Amino acid sequence: MKKTVGIRSTGVYIPSTFMTSADIARESGIPQEIVEEKLGFKRKPIPGPDDHTIEMGIKAARLALEKGEIKPEEIDLVIYIGEEYKEHLLQTGAIKLQGGVGATRAWGFDVQLRCGTMVMALKIAKDLMLANENINTVLLAGGYRNGDLINYKNPRVRFMYNLGAGGAAVVLQKGLRRNTVLGSRIITDPSLADAVGVTAGGTKVPLTPETVAQGLYSLDVFDPEGMKNRLEEVSMPNFLRVIREALEESGYSTADIGYLCLLHMKRSAHEYILSQLNLRPEQSIYLEDYGHIGQMDQILSLELALERGLVKDGDIVVMVSAGVGYAWAATVVKWGPEE
Repeated sequence: MKKTVGIRSTGVYIPSTFMTSADIARESGIPQEIVEEKLGFKRKPIPGPDDHTIEMGIKAARLALEKGEIKPEEIDLVIYIGEEYKEHLLQTGAIKLQGGVGATRAWGFDVQLRCGTMVMALKIAKDLMLANENINTVLLAGGYRNGDLINYKNPRVRFMYNLGAGGAAVVLQKGLRRNTVLGSRIITDPSLADAVGVTAGGTKVPLTPETVAQGLYSLDVFDPEGMKNRLEEVSMPNFLRVIREALEESGYSTADIGYLCLLHMKRSAHEYILSQLNLRPEQSIYLEDYGHIGQMDQILSLELALERGLVKDGDIVVMVSAGVGYAWAATVVKWGPEE
């Protein structure tokens, strides 16, 4: 019998405090209707005093373990999929996460592909599990709060005004024969490697009182025109390409898609992707009440879809992401029991 890896359970943690479109309008000077209709969100979660990046991943992981009825000591491997903007610089998130959930038998490491990390990590975890007989249960978890790094007075980062906060987790098991993780496709474009980042805090521009006072410890777009032109050329085609090629690797086509777990993006881009795939609006939830919680979006979308009855046994679910750098990724999951 062919070995497979399935999703045992998921968990999502959303902070209780929200920033509304009206708040964004006041901060940025953009009309509220533009925030809601063009940028595409009515509100987004923001972190409370205790909502640190890894800690939100721990909260989501505990939910996933409880739902899956998994004991922490059953976990063989912990993969941290959250952001590198976390409690401390140079901290290994997976090890803190491992301790936070009590996974005493596990070992752990971090992976990073910006907002594409969860979708990429599903592939990495599946491949590791199939290649290693001693890795049977894997926890993927992490948090995100890059909205802290947004200056709403900077129009160059307007497309990131939707950045929120939260955590997500997935428990994978080998031989589960349910919610089977299938093929993946990832594209990276090095021409955009230096397009977006935090100006100060790295080796090029050290973090000093002067750089902080100048507002340089915030996200920025270093080549706005170059990035705009390149993304107009490749972004939508790459979204569609990773979806189609991940499906092809899985033995399916776009006609088989039951549900699309799509990251939050501007409304027109979301609608364009659905139209190109001949999908109905109810085959993908538009996250207008959450904004963009980075690499947590796909798991949030899946949980919302399951709650609303939009995903049922037998459905082909495609998780789709993109991250600055620039990367596009898709992973296919066949929901429900294997036939």
